[in-house]
Amino acid sequence: MKRSLLFSLCLVISTAAFGAPDEELLGKSKGYPIGNRGNWFLDETVRVGSFSNLDRILPHHVLPRAQVPFAFKRAESEPALRYVFRGQRYSIDDYLERQRVTGLLIVKNGEILVERYQYDRKPGDRLLSHSMAKSLVSLAVGYALEDGKIHSLDDLVNAYVPELAGYAYGETSIRNLLRMASGVRFTEEYDGKDDLAKFSSLVNRKGTLAALQSFNDKEADQGERFHYASIETHVLALTLRAATGKNLSAYLSEKLWTRMGAESDATWIIAPDGLERAGGNFSATLRDWGRLGVLLANDGRIDDRQIIPRDYLLEATDWHRQPPAFAPRKATPAYGYGYQFWTFPGEHRRFALLGVFGQAIFVDPEQKLVLVQTAVAKNARIGRETMGQELGALWGALVNECGGR
Repeated sequence: MKRSLLFSLCLVISTAAFGAPDEELLGKSKGYPIGNRGNWFLDETVRVGSFSNLDRILPHHVLPRAQVPFAFKRAESEPALRYVFRGQRYSIDDYLERQRVTGLLIVKNGEILVERYQYDRKPGDRLLSHSMAKSLVSLAVGYALEDGKIHSLDDLVNAYVPELAGYAYGETSIRNLLRMASGVRFTEEYDGKDDLAKFSSLVNRKGTLAALQSFNDKEADQGERFHYASIETHVLALTLRAATGKNLSAYLSEKLWTRMGAESDATWIIAPDGLERAGGNFSATLRDWGRLGVLLANDGRIDDRQIIPRDYLLEATDWHRQPPAFAPRKATPAYGYGYQFWTFPGEHRRFALLGVFGQAIFVDPEQKLVLVQTAVAKNARIGRETMGQELGALWGALVNECGGR
């Protein structure tokens, strides 16, 4: 593996002992209690326990582990990477001491360089995805397209879910749902009062189909602009179930989870009608999130097996293959958006799976570099605190110092 001079000179075995931030606020003396159906998402006093035990709170499907897990290599010693944030130089120890991270994994060329846990979390714990799960739904679309279950990304949803004919989401193409570009009005503030909360309540009371039919006001033409709305991933999930005849968990278990060599079972929370709560709610171990990252970094390939359809994955994660409205710094002030993947600015293809409260998988296919973070941040949107920028600084240092360019 190539490494820069700084990276090579900083190889040490970390023995630092420190406390994670806000341990007592997050429930350390109480053993990090697990919340309930009503408080697990917003109550930070149960956040650590809930984000690593959601399948003990809510009904779920299971994606079984592989019989033969993909075996990681492991570096002999951990790189003590230095990164610069707000004019100061910091180490990975510093980052963990400053940020509410439950798990941090850094992998290059299939070799684990860093694996850390905080708040008494362990390698066997399943850690929650939040919206990183959206990228799994996108992969399921890619499989369905390859299998001929979906004929074209430009098909309208009502071709597969006729019950949505005449409704806004039924008249939207699969491609525009993948881009979060239906044009349907939907608010997402994570305050328990937004359209996301309204949608979740309707799903619980009336089912997913009726809930989708309730959001029917357009504020833009489809395909015109990016507007983040988790409901659009649920439309994709319903479409996939209709197209494949299987639930998402069963389909991705067969197509992805066991084939990529997961070492542990994963779980996906389901609604009362049995449909996965597809905008999030997927739980897996840190190393299995890392295995997914490695697979993505290798353009969907393990050894001589193509596990993810390559052409679809490239289109989903390369901002150059999307219309200008979805490019980095156009879709948002920072990121672009592909097919349920976030894309980074710059000419090199780099992309991310992101979830609220600090969940992230950053992928650099050219360097075969992956960073996985699970977290219990204070804010749903980590740009409202230092975690967002500091994580970006850490990733930038990895790309620049560990890439060997």
